[in-house]
Amino acid sequence: MPQDKHAIYQRAQLGHTLGYGKKPALVVVDLQLGFTAPEQSPLAGNLDAEVAATNQLIAAARAKAVPIIFTVVGYDPHRQDDAGLWPEKVPSLRLLTLGSQLVELDPRLDRQDHDLVIVKKYASGFFGTYLASTLTMKGVDTLIVTGCTTSGCVRATVMDALANGFRPIVPLEAIGDRAEEPHEANVFDIGAKYGDVVRASDVIAYLERL
Repeated sequence: MPQDKHAIYQRAQLGHTLGYGKKPALVVVDLQLGFTAPEQSPLAGNLDAEVAATNQLIAAARAKAVPIIFTVVGYDPHRQDDAGLWPEKVPSLRLLTLGSQLVELDPRLDRQDHDLVIVKKYASGFFGTYLASTLTMKGVDTLIVTGCTTSGCVRATVMDALANGFRPIVPLEAIGDRAEEPHEANVFDIGAKYGDVVRASDVIAYLERL
């Protein structure tokens, strides 16, 4: 890309701010052991800082009775077609079998019994799930998206949030990836086209004002 990429994007009118709405929800994307425990899973990376930042956002959301939803990726071990074509592209996804430890949420997360956990099969938290209908039923207009990976399931969830009419807010410190390069590229792209990438402290301040 030419060195004046910011001028190019500005001329294309990319990167405008959506802003916060009045009724947020927080979705924690795939912070399960299959992605946060490198000693257990080849799919995982070091996301310690992102888990900690997500917990800060969970605490702020819970203090204001903001809905908190977790997603995990998991597949029926008895059905070879449960994941469709995705494991042909990423064979290690077959390790994420329902009932296994790799599908369990990272125990460091402050998840409570009444928090909704959605099992998904593909990248987006919306595709083939009841996330959109749940958010609509709760009157949500703003979706705070945390978790992993920035280049995969976070990005896909942000894109589908926008497509479904929710304002995507992405706290920078609370999203992560296996490598820095795809993380940085997708942070730039998400902020340019699909959602507002902001500091976690800004999101917490917004939640405290509710």
